Amino acid sequence: MIDRYCEAEMKQIWDLNSKFKYYLDVELAVCKAYNKLGVISDEVLNEILNNASFSVERIDEIEREVNHDLIAFLTNVNENVGENSRYIHMGMTSSDVIDTALALQMQDSGKIILKDIDNIINTLKLKAKEHKNTVCIGRSHGVHAEPMTFGVKLCGWIDLFERNKRNLEKALEEARVGQISGPVGTYSNISPDVERLACEILNLKPAKFSTQVIARDIHAQYIQALALIGSIIEQIATELRHLQRTEVLEAEEGFKKGQKGSSAMPHKKNPISAENLSGLARVVRANSIAAMEDIPLWHERDISHSSVERIIFPDTSILIDYMLKRLDNTIKNLVVHKENMLKNTNLFGGIVFSQKVLLLLCSKGLLREEAYKLVQRNALDAFNNNGSFLSNLLKDDDILKILTEKEINACFNIDDYLNNIQEIYNRFDI
Repeated sequence: MIDRYCEAEMKQIWDLNSKFKYYLDVELAVCKAYNKLGVISDEVLNEILNNASFSVERIDEIEREVNHDLIAFLTNVNENVGENSRYIHMGMTSSDVIDTALALQMQDSGKIILKDIDNIINTLKLKAKEHKNTVCIGRSHGVHAEPMTFGVKLCGWIDLFERNKRNLEKALEEARVGQISGPVGTYSNISPDVERLACEILNLKPAKFSTQVIARDIHAQYIQALALIGSIIEQIATELRHLQRTEVLEAEEGFKKGQKGSSAMPHKKNPISAENLSGLARVVRANSIAAMEDIPLWHERDISHSSVERIIFPDTSILIDYMLKRLDNTIKNLVVHKENMLKNTNLFGGIVFSQKVLLLLCSKGLLREEAYKLVQRNALDAFNNNGSFLSNLLKDDDILKILTEKEINACFNIDDYLNNIQEIYNRFDI
């Protein structure tokens, strides 16, 4: 199922071959930095660039002996480079390569996710235009509150994605750091100039401080940014699940010809995409906790974070890419039942217009508490007896002493609730 929505490009960023390609990019950037500083000649650099290569199969073979994947990688590269391999990994430590390569993977993944967010924002804006005046009921506590439009609801979702896009951009910029600082980060056998030049080549910034590893709170910020995106996806998915409930049926996921909803009940059409997204959000959030647990390391460095990150970084990045694409597809194919939205809004003879009646009574000089009691008794009678709030008001002598029939009917004008919608839309350039 992941293949259906997730770009191959995202998965490739995190596969083994790509991981070692990023390692090689870091090593070669350092060689180029040494060349700029006059340590490696142009001729030697060209030979290194032409011959530096690796084979995942050969790395696996070497790792079975040395039990260290970075050393196995370097050994394989050195086999291919030959004599000039003495310039590779010069003055560096393993984490210089691993952490800097991870920064590159995060940046490349982030570009895909940011594009996904842009796509879903565009999809939501198109839907918001379509349903700007599609009246639906707003709910609080799951209970009918006041009328709104489905387009306004979609604007709220756009707001979520715009804000979390900015949050991810900040996290990515914070994570756009590399380190080429050697054991315990003191540049004992390598110049800070090498780090500066290598990071420049890789479009990274030198970490302000590294202890042999880059501080893991930086990485946790990235995973937390993705977890927040997962949570807003679930927020929307949960709303869609509620709207598809049979007794609500205001919106439902598209149902393809030939699709089946249940092995036992042929009538079923289930919100399977929304439920899938709600479940996956739990995985993403759990991964953010693991990223937080990776922050406290022993002294200047241990590798307790490494095993965790080999799981949570590819899994979380790939999942968010998948989730965004699946939600985008779900929204594009969403079936909106305008008639049901309007019908639900008008249940019990329009009890959701109660505040209009309350305010009108107050404007006529009635104390708020007294007005509230008059309106509430008519609204609750309609609710409890499946009656009509409007009809109750038109038969209530206490109400009719203060309001005319025309004034009462005017309180039920739905257009009054749409007067300021354009103000909301202007904020989103819709």
